Amino acid sequence: MEQQQLAQDILTNIGGRQNIEEVWHCATRLRFYLKNPGQAHTKRVEQLKGVITVVQSAGQYQIVIGNNVAGVYEALIQTAGINPDGTAHDMGKSARGNLLNRFIGFISGVFTPFLGALAGAGILKGLLTLASAMYWLPPQSGTYQILFAASDALFYFLPIFLAFTAAKQFHVSQFVAVTLGATLVYPSLVAAAGKGTKLYFLGIPVISATYTSTVIPILLAVWVLSYLEPVLNRLFPEAVRTIFTPLFSLIIMAPLTLIVVGPVGSAIGNGLAIGVMAVYNFAPFLAGAVLGAFWQVFVIFGVHWTFTPLIMNNVAKMGYDPLMPILAAAVLSQGGAALGVFLRTKDKKMKALAGSGVITSLFGITEPTIYGVTLKLKRPFYLAVASGAVGGAVIGLGGVRTSAFAMPSLLAIPGYQGQGILIGSLGIAVAFFGAAILTYLVGVPKQTAEAGGEVNEDIPVFSPVAGTLIPLNRVNDEVFATEVMGQGVALTPAADTIQAPVSGTITALYPTGHAIGITSDRGIEILLHVGINTVQLNGQFFQLRVQQNDHVYVGQTLLQVDFAQIKAAGYDPTVMLVVTNTDHFAAVTPATQTVAADQPILMVTPKTESAAVARSATAEE
Repeated sequence: MEQQQLAQDILTNIGGRQNIEEVWHCATRLRFYLKNPGQAHTKRVEQLKGVITVVQSAGQYQIVIGNNVAGVYEALIQTAGINPDGTAHDMGKSARGNLLNRFIGFISGVFTPFLGALAGAGILKGLLTLASAMYWLPPQSGTYQILFAASDALFYFLPIFLAFTAAKQFHVSQFVAVTLGATLVYPSLVAAAGKGTKLYFLGIPVISATYTSTVIPILLAVWVLSYLEPVLNRLFPEAVRTIFTPLFSLIIMAPLTLIVVGPVGSAIGNGLAIGVMAVYNFAPFLAGAVLGAFWQVFVIFGVHWTFTPLIMNNVAKMGYDPLMPILAAAVLSQGGAALGVFLRTKDKKMKALAGSGVITSLFGITEPTIYGVTLKLKRPFYLAVASGAVGGAVIGLGGVRTSAFAMPSLLAIPGYQGQGILIGSLGIAVAFFGAAILTYLVGVPKQTAEAGGEVNEDIPVFSPVAGTLIPLNRVNDEVFATEVMGQGVALTPAADTIQAPVSGTITALYPTGHAIGITSDRGIEILLHVGINTVQLNGQFFQLRVQQNDHVYVGQTLLQVDFAQIKAAGYDPTVMLVVTNTDHFAAVTPATQTVAADQPILMVTPKTESAAVARSATAEE
């Protein structure tokens, strides 16, 4: 139910279904392409319970949810009526952002759908390598061979999986694309390439090459197909298009891929592998320090996806990759910083976030840790960056390599080759425990560590209506002016729509419509009182748009009011907003300027434990 409500609130605050061009999710984020990002109310989205933060990067509107993202995604597509298998983004023909943004969006869209399976298969392959090296499981045994087939199949037939997801990106037939991918790894062609047998197509020589486990050739092939297929669709009448377009796509693309596109892709892949290794071999210590330090910065800006094809290409072309072990140091350093926060802070909410962040980081997922803990407190993030640099330098200097693609985490260690397991573990330990110790000693602000309340940022309460602010003590109503009901603010309204100032539940609703009580998701109890003595109108000029116990979101219409008629009837139209449980908070600070209906009108500061203790002591004295 909570996921359904969160999905509904997100949908409303990003501009509704009509503003969504596309949505998908990765391990922790909902990723959108919005038709008009300006329609999204980012501040409102960030205030939703269950949302960690919002990131706008690579042309995408990314809402960081954490480990529950899959459930929220399912609720979202059901609520919005979106086809989960619908068209995805198009790198080649989209006008979204610059070329780099489109490329990053394309790569993330290609790899995200089966990234979990890739990581799982890679970890399994690493465990089997360790089991064989330790003589726990002989490679000749049936158990080993079956598990090895399960771990290796996805990588061996990788062009087929990439063809499927790339076809969604380029808006072409997925099954034609998959057929091209399967052609690249067809057993007889693989065998011929392995033996060096020369093949000819209509007298044209086919360059002998093996495409199993490759990335770039099939991506290029599907890209070319995205230009051929529309031409064929225009050429053939609709009555025969479903047969003849795939037929001629295969007749043209299969030989073209094997003769031209595949070799070009292989050459690009070989060049990238050589280039990456040249930089790495020139200064492995420096490469390790830079990647160890800045990998999580790349994650924040969403550009980390550009490394995925490079890493997988290294494994395919050379049989190993030196980058992934370094990235593990960067990931685990964030987990270490979260551990330092967990041990140091007394704030219960922050302690819970940090504790869960440690666990998820160990398994390679850092977004909840970064946005919920380390980056929020700043110093722990910087210390994690420094520790990741040292750990990455150790791993780079030690020449650690992995033989299988796996998410950078503790689970990837069994895949490190030879003595790399020891050095890789040492580098990760340096990054993790270095960040934990430094954060514990100097990374957590004193007020956060001792009071535990400073991490609870001020909570905005948005204006329920556009208008001019009036200090509450100046309204023409003694009860509100004396603030006996609580602190707040008043407005002279400039519009007829009363909106929800917070996301929460309608806990009090008067049939006359002149007053509404809301308890926010953060525990703020708010009374909206529209006009002075307007209860005497018995609901005239008021039209309620909500019911008792409804859950509302920031900006949702609560009430339509005809203020012109109210003033004509001789009533004061002042709208009052009061925090009735003011004593539960450290401060309620009103804004001081004319506001629109979607701007903060109050900032509510949560109490800290030390402040609560001090107030209690003062009361006893």
